[in-house]
Amino acid sequence: MKRHLLPLLFVAGLFAGGCATQIKTETTQNPPPAEKFANFTRFEMPKLALLPPYAGQEPNERALAKIQENVNLRMNPALQTWNSAAPAGAPVRTLLIEASIPEIKFINATSRVWAGAMAGSSAVIVRVRISEKETGKVIAEPMFYARAAAMSGAYSLGGADNAMLVRIANRLSDYLLANYSQAVGGVTGAEPAK
Repeated sequence: MKRHLLPLLFVAGLFAGGCATQIKTETTQNPPPAEKFANFTRFEMPKLALLPPYAGQEPNERALAKIQENVNLRMNPALQTWNSAAPAGAPVRTLLIEASIPEIKFINATSRVWAGAMAGSSAVIVRVRISEKETGKVIAEPMFYARAAAMSGAYSLGGADNAMLVRIANRLSDYLLANYSQAVGGVTGAEPAK
């Protein structure tokens, strides 16, 4: 009977190892920016950047495109409104919002179909540098985190992994929108340490 347990324990060990991701953070809250964003008269937000060594990897590039698409859905109209709200004759102060992805592990649907939970969990971190373009003064440097567990990714055939991309885009957009009228900070998306 004990001989039958060894293969089972071996498979369980492989399964548990495949589920782990090293992309984590314990930071749960972003502090308020140095000032509310409404103090600025111009707003620029270049496309998100995918940093090495993750840039150039097809699943990560597709994930970047999906995150960008979801950020654009909410932020393009907001930025247009903010840019048109500047009072005539107000001094130009440009808020530059530069977002990048320094870490990502995205399991696409094909990998989920073939490997299921063994492909591991998906996770992503987005870091944002918000500065006054004219002076270079940093206004805020928030970060955002999202994760999709290996088992939920497997059960949903990649749906949970794709939902993670929407969540990270919404966390970024929520922060920007919330800090326009008042400097309040916001959540990162990480779970509090237990």
